[in-house]
Amino acid sequence: MKNVVITGASKGIGAETARTFARNGFNVIINYNKSEKEAVELRKEIKEKHPNLIVEIYKCDVSDFNQCKKMIDFSLSILGCVDVLVANAGISQVKPIIDTNESDFNNIINTNLKGVYNSIMSVLPNMLSNKNGNIVAVSSIWGTCGASCESLYSASKFGVIGLCKSLAKELGPSNIKINCVAPGAIETEMNSDLSTLEKAEFCNSTPLGRFGNPEEVANAIYFLSNSTFITGQTLTIDGGYTC
Repeated sequence: MKNVVITGASKGIGAETARTFARNGFNVIINYNKSEKEAVELRKEIKEKHPNLIVEIYKCDVSDFNQCKKMIDFSLSILGCVDVLVANAGISQVKPIIDTNESDFNNIINTNLKGVYNSIMSVLPNMLSNKNGNIVAVSSIWGTCGASCESLYSASKFGVIGLCKSLAKELGPSNIKINCVAPGAIETEMNSDLSTLEKAEFCNSTPLGRFGNPEEVANAIYFLSNSTFITGQTLTIDGGYTC
């Protein structure tokens, strides 16, 4: 039986990823920061469907390295090893660059980019000692082409891809595979503020004509987590929006 730690797993893509890994027989650590109620409910749901699995929740702000380390130490204490890390935790912001400030920059970069670094650095000693591991980080299509009025978010997601490509080369000799997914418009809380017109415009610009759903992203994450000869890649999941 394998083990996975998923950051930002209480809702949306993270929660669906937890369900997907559990369905495939993984013990699951569900990380949350603010959404404790949702994390508790998700754990209960998964345990009812898969009573033989170890499923635990852990509160951690991924922007804090010490909290990340304690989360991985907790995971190792009950699981023994971490086979897969899914670095999913992230926040968004839609604001013209002229209206942003240093606090905005720090919040976005510390969560979306430093949070991936912190999570990877915390799990890396265990994976290096085992000479095996799979890491999947959640970036965005805006991490490949950028988005107007989302400059800080786009920069953070570009950074995630660059970090993972570099580490894929550095850690490949230790049989640690690192890949990214780059979702487009997905039906999650993060996109709930979009107006009906904005959603329609997005769908009209997407060859498949619709938003994606979290399960479709989770399936791609699970696919990459099983890779044996795929590393340093970014799998775009956007219905053809950027093709």
